[in-house]
Parts: sequence; C-alpha cells; structure tokens
Amino acid sequence: MEAIQDIQEVNTFELADAGMTCLIEQFGVVGAEAFIALVLREKLDYTKWRRTFYDGMAPGEFHEKAVAYAKSHPYKGDAMRL
Repeated sequence: MEAIQDIQEVNTFELADAGMTCLIEQFGVVGAEAFIALVLREKLDYTKWRRTFYDGMAPGEFHEKAVAYAKSHPYKGDAMRL
C-alpha cells in the first residue's frame, strides 16, 4: 500500500483501509480484530493511556531510551512522509 502523503486529502475509507492494513501487517488478521475490539470495548483514550506510561518514567529515562533506539535504528533516508 502506498503511504498517505497528505492526510487532509484522505477520505474516511482510505484512512480506515490504511489503518487496517497496518494493523494486519503487525498483528495478523486475528490480532488486528482483537485490537479493534479492545479499543471499542474499553473506549480507550490512547493519548491518555500513553501519557500514563511516560509519566511513570524516571527523569531522563525517555531520553535514554530514545537515544538507544536511534542508535539501534539508524536513519537510512527511507522514511515515509505522513
């Protein structure tokens, strides 16, 4: 699937299709469906949930993890523009 270049020009179907494709690639069909069911059932606010994860980190821990990630995943110039 081609990367979405301008989110302002994407219709609802295209966005849902791209999201589902991404979920299936990462989790498989069953996992993708389970993730969607979880989000719907729990009325999950993903932003608030991630905030509690980051708020629980010690000072400087996020930076250390970001640096370690950047070193283990060097930029190769092939990033998708969202």
